[in-house]
Parts: sequence; C-alpha cells; structure tokens
Amino acid sequence: MRAVLIALCIFASTLAASEALKLTLGGFPARLNPILATDSVSSELSSWLFDALLKYDKNGEIAPQIASSWQFEDDRTIVFNLRRDYRWHDGEPVTAHDVLFTYQIAIGDRVFTPYASNFRMVESVETVGDYAVRVRYKTPYFKALETWLMPLIPKHILENDDDLMTSSFNTAPVGSSFYTLERLELSRNVELNAFALYKPQPPHIDRVTLEYVQDPSVEFLKLGARQIHIGSLDAMQVSRQIDERFREDYRIVETSSFGYTYLGFNLTNPKFANPKVREALSYAIDRDELVAILFFGHARVCDGPILPGALGYNNAVKSPKQDTARARALLAEAGYDENNPLEFELTTNSGNPIRAYAAEIILHQLAKSGVRVKLRVMEWQAFLSRIVHGRNYETLLMGWSVPLTPDLFTIWHSSSDKRGGFNFVGYKNERVDRLIEQAEKTSDRSLVAKHYEEISAQIASDNPYLFLYVPNAISAISRKLEPIEPTITGWGHNRESWRLVP
Repeated sequence: MRAVLIALCIFASTLAASEALKLTLGGFPARLNPILATDSVSSELSSWLFDALLKYDKNGEIAPQIASSWQFEDDRTIVFNLRRDYRWHDGEPVTAHDVLFTYQIAIGDRVFTPYASNFRMVESVETVGDYAVRVRYKTPYFKALETWLMPLIPKHILENDDDLMTSSFNTAPVGSSFYTLERLELSRNVELNAFALYKPQPPHIDRVTLEYVQDPSVEFLKLGARQIHIGSLDAMQVSRQIDERFREDYRIVETSSFGYTYLGFNLTNPKFANPKVREALSYAIDRDELVAILFFGHARVCDGPILPGALGYNNAVKSPKQDTARARALLAEAGYDENNPLEFELTTNSGNPIRAYAAEIILHQLAKSGVRVKLRVMEWQAFLSRIVHGRNYETLLMGWSVPLTPDLFTIWHSSSDKRGGFNFVGYKNERVDRLIEQAEKTSDRSLVAKHYEEISAQIASDNPYLFLYVPNAISAISRKLEPIEPTITGWGHNRESWRLVP
C-alpha cells in the first residue's frame, strides 16, 4: 500500500504542468454514488469515476471492462471472471466481493434506487474465490449481460456505513475508473485527476475541470472565448450564430440522440385519469411546429417510448397531427367547454431553455383548443424532490435518455410506480405488464422485439405521456482534442484515449 501511495503522489506532482480538459456541468450533481445517481448530471459525472463489469463498445456491443471474460454455464447462469489488476482509487483491489456487495445494496433496503429493477431477474449471485462471480437468473433473460453495465461500489468502504442515502461517499466517492475526484465545490467547479493505477493505462489527459454553468448561453459564450474544449450547441446556435472561425477551432458533431422529450400526466389526478382528456391534448399539440420552431430541422417528432435504431422500435406507431376540432370534441365528451375549460399546471425545470421555450409554445397551442395552462419552472433539485419524487404535480415536461436495448420495466411496469421508481406518472396497464414480463423471460431477441412493438403501440394509444420530439445531439469539440470517433454510442466511448494536442 505504501508503494501505491508513493506512486500516486509522484503522479499527482506532474499534474500542474499539463493542460486540463475543460468542460461544463449543466447542473450540480446530487449523489455521485452510481447506485443513487438518478439525474443526468450525477450519472454523467459518476461515469468518469466508476467502472462496471461490462460496458458498451463503440459499436454498441457488450464488451469487458472490470470483467476479463464470461461464459454461460447454461441458459440461466453466467460466470464472470474479473481482471486482477483493477484497483479502487485508494489502491485496494476490485474483487468479486465488490460485485456481490453492489448487488446486495441495490436490491436491499438500505437505499431507495430505481436501479434495483435492473436486477429483478437475478435469482442469485455468489463469489467463486476472489476474482470470479456466478450469476443465476430466474429464467432465460434477454438482458442478462446488460444487467452488469451497473457500476460497482467498494465494499471495504461502504459495508459499515450506517446511512448510504446521506453518506459522505455520495459527494466524496472512491471509484475505480480512469479519473479520481479531486474537488467538488457546491454550485461551482469540479476537478478530476487521472488515476495513476488505471489499467491498461492511465488516461493521457491528467486533469479534467468541469465548471458549473446553469445557463447554456454562458456555455456558448465560453465556447466562443475558447475557454472550454467541449460544449453543447442548440439548433439556433449551429444554424445562425457560429462563424467560420468557430468551425476552424471546433468540429461540429451532430448525431440523432437516444433521448426524447415528453409531456407526462399525473394519472392519479382525476383530470387525467380520463383517457379522452389525454387523447384530446395529444390532438391539440402540433409536434411538427415544435420541431420547426425549436430546432430548425435538427430534430424529429417522437412517436413512442422506443426510438429508431433501438430494439423493438415500431415503425407503424405515429404521433397524431394537430387537429383542434377533434381536440375540442373529445374535451366536450369529457365535460369541458368554453364555460368549463380544462385548466392545469405544467411543471418543468430551469436550466434548459429549449424545454422552457417548448413549454411556452405548448401553452399557446393548447389555448387554441380552449385549454388553459399555467407554467411552473423550478430549479432542478427542487424539481426532482418536490415534483418527481413527491408526485406533487399535475403535468410534467421532461426528457428521458434511453439505451440501445431498452428496459421498459423501469418506466412502464406498474410495479415501478413506487418510491424511487421511474414510473412516477402512475401508469398501469395489465396487458403492458404481461408483455414486459414475457419479453424478459426469453433470450430470443426477435421475440423481445415483437413484444416491444406491441407495448409501444399500447402505450401510444393510452397516452400516459404525450411524446413530443427527439432532438439531435450537437456538440462543438475542440480540434485540439483527439481522437474523436463518433459512433452509434456517441463520441465519448474512448475518453481514456483522448489527448490535447498543440
């Protein structure tokens, strides 16, 4: 251990001489423990700090990370062999006992986490010595490998922690990935240092600084001043506001994102328990206008919970075109008219101007069908705690990022309507539950795709969400940063290989 600490000190002493990779954070992370990192900012930052048994490679295929290999003993049992050179940031080895501990914490009662559902098909996990784990599933399961994309947490640090929900580990974590957390300043900056013991080799860039920038317009100004190496661009900026000099300094990388924005209903509210009301509001919204005004063609209309390119996408499911006459007729059937208009509050979070603009446009569109809406914009953490987790809202304007192999259980199964669960609109449909359960209990991906297509059609018909749009992901990446390789999984898959060149 003394040799490890000496190596870390020597490595750290060289950091000041090299240029840092400069990024921004659009919000402040709530918890960096990956089991508790449920918001996008926390999840993104924790991905720099924690590794998993497996990962997606640049082609979207499952690849080893902490695991060196795996084999199926039968159609329900996998044995994972762990690398023996992986270390936690304090120098301790990553072992099979950490895998078992992570699983036990995720499914136990010491934390409230939606990620517990990732392990719902696991029957048992057992260590086989210090560097192998045997996992047995209740039935054959099409996402048996994807289960272990969940980052690991260190047993030797957390096993005696009395309260993991409020643990100091959540803001001062000890991870296993290629960067360590050097500094976390509330609502200010985050600094990461390269982990000297990372295998197969430490990252080439010694330091990463992430500046807290709540307003994306400030991020754009920082890009213009060449103060950051990577930043997001919106459609207006890339279409109207950047010049040739900007393009000389930054490469513009645009891909179709695996994420969508939606208007969600609190289905426990009597107003929205009526399916005619939800259908009416779907007809009242002009999604094409949202895409045109907000994105100048750098987006597409969203038609359902599974996006093109993902397993189970249903090309036959289409969001309706705006039809205000149909909307008014459906509202009248539900008991609403000019003398008794439908009124409700639409809540969204601050720090996302595109979403705020979308909300304003939606209010205007709904007014054409006689619907009166009040907009409420909240700071992100207050939004999470009071609105999403507390279920104290009428309607929400939010977004989801979705994986290449979707797991519909966490958002759409009725059992996920619970504290810490992602089904916070309270959607319940017995047919959808049954199809999700049938899809899970097979390793036949073609059968899974068939079930998922049926689920997409049913959810689109029920309108628990109004699916709105899928924005393109547009990034400005400094030409000093190499190698950047955009693929189906994005351009961040090879961060440990990045270099800053003169």
